[in-house]
Order: sequence, then structure tokens, then C-alpha cells
Amino acid sequence: MARRNKIYEGKAKILYEGPEPGTLVQYFKDDATAYNAEKHDVIDGKGVLNNRLSEFFMTGLNAVGVPTHFIRRLNMREQLVRACEIIPIEVVVRNVAAGSMAKRLGIEEGTPLPRPIVEYYYKDDALGDPLVTEEHIAAFGWASQQDMDDMVSLALRVNDFLSGVMTAVGIRLVDFKIEVGRHYEGDFQRLIVADEISPDSCRLWDIQTGQRLDKDVFRKDLGNLSDAYTEVARRLGVMPKNAAAGTKPHLIN
Repeated sequence: MARRNKIYEGKAKILYEGPEPGTLVQYFKDDATAYNAEKHDVIDGKGVLNNRLSEFFMTGLNAVGVPTHFIRRLNMREQLVRACEIIPIEVVVRNVAAGSMAKRLGIEEGTPLPRPIVEYYYKDDALGDPLVTEEHIAAFGWASQQDMDDMVSLALRVNDFLSGVMTAVGIRLVDFKIEVGRHYEGDFQRLIVADEISPDSCRLWDIQTGQRLDKDVFRKDLGNLSDAYTEVARRLGVMPKNAAAGTKPHLIN
């Protein structure tokens, strides 16, 4: 596909001008980052895996009535998405205590939570994406109360869908984050799930062994990140079940 005008480049993806009005091309890079890019590496094939896994999840969400920006996959690294105005808030849903929440509240990592807990983080790398409350969001005009209600509703619906899909293949959905965008159709605005859903944005643990199958493998030097993502793709049927670990991804069309 011919290169288009670059609109934005982040740590893991590039957005290009789309072929049709109101669309963008989202390109998945092989870069792996952690701790706000203090740790960085290039993992061969990671972008291909995340493109296909995000396609799998977004397609599933669209099918059950959860609106997303995903339109269709273009090739092994690119997908066509709806342009939207990203709300500068990451919405995190936690089912099990882990990561910053476990440290912040002194809860043992791996402790099941009595109910899914929704948290907001302000998207600002320079500040380390700080935890914020609805009061902050409303006071600084990042989103309205109706937006926040809709964001929570979207996030919990995504949680229900992802939890069911992952449990069916022996994976525990510990937590995940989504980004939400405002999509305009004439004078009508609705909130949709944007960015990506992949092992980069989820914590995924094997139910039986507790093995990490997400970006914590890279953060904590727990093994080969490509192998972990490949295992998720294999269990979900995104790549052949007999694919050998450590080989380059050969994904099912």
C-alpha cells in the first residue's frame, strides 16, 4: 500500500491519512516500550500479531453491538479505522489486583477483586499518565459527566466480552485499558472504542499456571514477548494451533 500523509506517530502505532473522508490507516510497529518508553526494544513480528489480535477483538465487539473505530484489515500491519476525536483519558478495568493498583493499595498481586473496578488515567507521558477522578475530568473539561457514564458502560461491556473470550481459551483477563473517541456523523456524536485491544493493552495470565501472556513479559524480563503473544493468537485461533513457538508469525487470513 502506498504511503499516506502521516497524521500521528506513537510508541507502537502510526496513523496515516485514510483513503476515504473520515478514515485513517493505523499501522502497527514492532516497537515494544515500557515505563513510558524508558525501556524500548524492537520485537520482530509484534506489530503483525497485534494487528491481527486487535482485529479479532474489535470485530467481535462490533458483532455484539459495542461500537469501535475498526472498519477492516488492509494487510498484515495495517487496518482501516474511523477517524475520531480521542478523549485524553485511558479507561482501565481491573478484575484482579496487579500492577500499579496492587502497589498503590498494598494488595497482594493476583487477589481477585469483589467486582470489576474502573479507573481513569490522564493521557500525558510527561506526567506518567496519572490516576485521576471524575472530579478532575469534569473540572478540566476533558469529558462531560454523560461522556464518563458512557465510557464506563463501554468499558464494562468490553470487559464482559473479553473475559468470556479469554476464559474459553484458558486465559484470565486480569485487567485492560481502552481509549475512547468521539465519532461524529453529521450533528450526531457517539463514543466508540478506539486505538487497539491487544496483549499490549491487557494483562493476560494462564488460568492454570499463572504464566504471563502480555507486555509484562517485556516489562519484567519474563521471557520472549513474541512467544507470549503467539500463544494468545494460537489459543484464539488467529494462527495455526500447531505453529512452533519461536517461529515468525504465520497468521490465518
